[in-house]
Amino acid sequence: MSLLDKLQWRYATKKMDPLKAVPQDKVEQILEAIRLTASSSGLLPYEVLVITNKEVRAKILPIANGQSQITDCSHLLVFAAWDTYTAQRINDAFDMTESIRNFTSESGTAYRQMLLKVYPSRDAEVNFTHAAKQAYIGLGTALIAAAYEQVDSTPMEGFDPGALDAVLNLKEKGLRSVVMLPLGYRKTDEDWLASLQKVRRAKDHFISWIN
Repeated sequence: MSLLDKLQWRYATKKMDPLKAVPQDKVEQILEAIRLTASSSGLLPYEVLVITNKEVRAKILPIANGQSQITDCSHLLVFAAWDTYTAQRINDAFDMTESIRNFTSESGTAYRQMLLKVYPSRDAEVNFTHAAKQAYIGLGTALIAAAYEQVDSTPMEGFDPGALDAVLNLKEKGLRSVVMLPLGYRKTDEDWLASLQKVRRAKDHFISWIN
């Protein structure tokens, strides 16, 4: 199957088979794809929590509108963005880049100083919103990577972020939950959506060429 064939195959799975586990190597491939994805200024201002603990997922279920994928999936990914940008977070990112590349550039130093001047002084909610948008880039990459591995997934915003943050102790880590992504395998005979044709807007109504 080509990548487009696999994207045609994927859908937001409504019923997952709790008896089918995603092989660890496939999970690792999906997580590595997220880590390697695009990120503004290379900051990657979010973290991914991989939840397999059944008791923790049982606590999440009622604050996620009882969506069965939470407990039936093989691995539950939670994308949690930085609650704000701090000087330390920015410096840590640039220090790591300089250490790995083993050089410091004038342009890199100037860019670091620009971010240090602008980001930490902004309202924390503005910074969180920016970081959350970066997490969605990771989510998009995860959806594609999961389809490539022929692993089912379902992006979820239907949950109480504050309650989820409390369950996962995210506030203490300077994080706030943004979106969840259960990974697993579809239970075709119980999923009403599994047999339906994929529907997307026609190219002519979606893509415009400006030559």
